[in-house]
Amino acid sequence: MEYSIDRLARLSGVTSRTLRHYDQIGLLKPSRKSPAGYRIYGPAELDRLQQILFYRELGLELKAIQALLDQPGFDKNAALHQHLRRLLEEEQRIHCLVETLQKTIRHIEEGKPMTDKEKFQGFKEKQLQENEEKYGEEIRAKYGAEAVEASSQKFLRMTEAQYNDLEALAAQILRGLESAVREGSDPASEVGADLARKHRAWLSAYLPAYSREAHLGLCRMYLEDERFTAYYDANQPGCAAFLQRAVMAWDGK
Repeated sequence: MEYSIDRLARLSGVTSRTLRHYDQIGLLKPSRKSPAGYRIYGPAELDRLQQILFYRELGLELKAIQALLDQPGFDKNAALHQHLRRLLEEEQRIHCLVETLQKTIRHIEEGKPMTDKEKFQGFKEKQLQENEEKYGEEIRAKYGAEAVEASSQKFLRMTEAQYNDLEALAAQILRGLESAVREGSDPASEVGADLARKHRAWLSAYLPAYSREAHLGLCRMYLEDERFTAYYDANQPGCAAFLQRAVMAWDGK
């Protein structure tokens, strides 16, 4: 079945103006034009528009969507499974937040205090979900599914006070790294050792069991993965490298 641009707009909920824009940038071309010059869309274009809308829901920009859809060997079925998995994850995240909100309202109305765990469970699960979307496959490949799951459960059991203490420690480490790099400190000095110890304390709160190998591996990842490097080097370039060298020089005691 074929659709004019107006009919496709009504069917999809996308405005005809948006469809014309997609045509102009090459994201969604009509299959043909009528003798009168009107855009006509067929089944292939409808399928592509569905993919575009799925990716838009996931927050991707139009250029990124076009690159994905136009890459050689694009697997539509695999993409649909990926969309389904992410939407189910989002559904679970929203369910957790709704449940937390309902509990909060119920406790207020009944005059009963909520436990720290009840207050923040939904938000912690949201953070875990976001980390899963960004790094899930990578960290499972590096550390194994069992270790990742144990770490997640440890995080979920944290109280609000424990979590706030860890956030404060992370900020302290970052400030210390920036100061050490600015002052030209030696990573093998006591300054470096102190930062390595603090980083171990921060890391141990998340790992089911600390190991020096995992610590060194994580610091290597800070250098190899530009996302982590950008975080540590945001205000002072060289912080990720300093931390990696500090942990390597530190005796682990």
